[in-house]
Amino acid sequence: MIKQTLIATAISTLLLTGCQHTQTTNTSDAVNEIVKNTQTESEKANAFFEETFNRDVMRSPIYQTYMGIKKDYDKWDDGSEARALEDLALTKKDLVTLKTMNYAALDDGTKVSYNLMKQNLEDTIADFKWRYHNYPVNQMHGTHSMVPAFLINQHQIADVSEAKAYISRLNGVKEVFSQLQKDLEIRAQKGIIAPKFVFPHVIESSKNIIQGAPFESGDDSTLLADFTRKVNKLEIEQSEKNALISQAIKSLKSSIEPAYQQLISYLKTLELRANNDDGAWKFPNGKAFYNNALARTTTTNLTAEQIHKTGLSEVARIHNEMREIKEKVGFKGDLKAFMQFMKTDKQFYKPDTKEGKQEYLDEAVALIDNMKLRLDELFIVKPKADLKVKAVEAFREKAAGKAFYQQPAPDGSRPGVYYANLYDMEAMPTYQMEALAYHEGIPGHHMQIAIAQELEDVPKFRKFGGYTAYIEGWGLYSELVPKEMGLYQDPYSDFGRLSMELWRACRLVVDTGIHAMKWTRQEGIDYYVNNTPNATSDGIKMVERHVVMPSQATAYKIGMLKILELRQAAKDKLGNKFDIREFHDVVLKNGPLPLNVLEDFVDQYVASK
Repeated sequence: MIKQTLIATAISTLLLTGCQHTQTTNTSDAVNEIVKNTQTESEKANAFFEETFNRDVMRSPIYQTYMGIKKDYDKWDDGSEARALEDLALTKKDLVTLKTMNYAALDDGTKVSYNLMKQNLEDTIADFKWRYHNYPVNQMHGTHSMVPAFLINQHQIADVSEAKAYISRLNGVKEVFSQLQKDLEIRAQKGIIAPKFVFPHVIESSKNIIQGAPFESGDDSTLLADFTRKVNKLEIEQSEKNALISQAIKSLKSSIEPAYQQLISYLKTLELRANNDDGAWKFPNGKAFYNNALARTTTTNLTAEQIHKTGLSEVARIHNEMREIKEKVGFKGDLKAFMQFMKTDKQFYKPDTKEGKQEYLDEAVALIDNMKLRLDELFIVKPKADLKVKAVEAFREKAAGKAFYQQPAPDGSRPGVYYANLYDMEAMPTYQMEALAYHEGIPGHHMQIAIAQELEDVPKFRKFGGYTAYIEGWGLYSELVPKEMGLYQDPYSDFGRLSMELWRACRLVVDTGIHAMKWTRQEGIDYYVNNTPNATSDGIKMVERHVVMPSQATAYKIGMLKILELRQAAKDKLGNKFDIREFHDVVLKNGPLPLNVLEDFVDQYVASK
């Protein structure tokens, strides 16, 4: 209390003298200096973490919107090269500032944050040379699909000013796409062009955005329908609604249509320069890039060869467990025949109709609701944010992944969402429904991400950061935990759990195969088709995902294996003292972590018991 009183007195004095000497005194800077001088080293460090995180958020209108902040609600991020260099300079400056702190004087929790931020900053600086080693437009994600998905799912309209901000964002798309095209051309000149298979997907997705009114006759286009629906919910005069919709139509015609037409035209010319080489080995210094990508994705020092061998071993183990289920259900035939039966028998698929898709969603909701009732068996801390289940929107369902999770807004204005892709019902067998719901929803991504966002004693850069092996490792681990609780009562559903784990084991084999061993796209597809019960369309989508996102898919199995390894080690050492809820608390209560740091926390937990 004494320190707070001294600070308050000093601030009051400065404010008074500031009134008398406004031309010579920068009150704000002086106040900040007094506060800094009375802070402990840990308080200084945490203030710095907060300051840099907030600064970065405020430099990104897109991130602001995700965070529920509406300051730059009418703007897009600056995607220019100048901005990238400016960001790099800030990162280097932050690292210099961080290193001036007295590490020895920090408390234990702040030391963890210091180490994580230092590593993040050093990695960002080191990885700047790889900033063009990716495809900013591809079938999985990209600026072309981000724009409509962001406007529809993130840009809420609660009043007239927010409707006008939506219109301003429509007007800004031409500049966004202009920057995108420059980026694509820089990559092309470096020999970094997506393989030929990517272009039809991207061009079709882009064309979908400019179909319908006001671009042509017919139903409203995706964006016009979204804007009209949101504006019609406002409690304003109909004439004012009509005026806003007219402005949006004008912007769609003058900005969105030419932006997409220009992008489509450019992509068609770029397609002519593309080839069928699929792996990252084709990039400049491709081997070094992929090894670095694996290190970042897995937060380990595992080589491509080690990851490949782990995948082959896991595939063999899971095949044996599947054979046990095959015997249990009395299937006559080998595993390959059983997989074919699971792949083709109509009992495992909902009808590809509106009713069939709704039935799938209803059953997924029931699984989530049942798991909500059993969370006390697994967790001490639970998220405040709710979870909803939705189908992927029509405009992006053809190119989007099988299922994914969207985090809730930090301010509670938007729940977490488990998206199920019902475009191809043959790719969504009912025997996988349970595992999918647990992975994307509860106890999977929703528990991990929502809890992280709601932590009160962890810096924001940790709460909202991410390590793919940790996040996806938890998701895959969360498919197994319900089995240990007695769920997956239907042996076919348990086969579905194994089939999804098998899928992630195959990813280790195929990702390293394509990017380190020069497998072709077709070789990767064949591996999935020959070793899993999934639809061929699943195999095609997965391999195409590997191609455009090198290393990303290795995170799931590597992360899960590490969490299981740590859990088993804790069980072995603690015996009857082991509590699964406490273990989960340790894993989740510190936000996303590199796997080696997670291991440190688990070791500390075991020692404390």
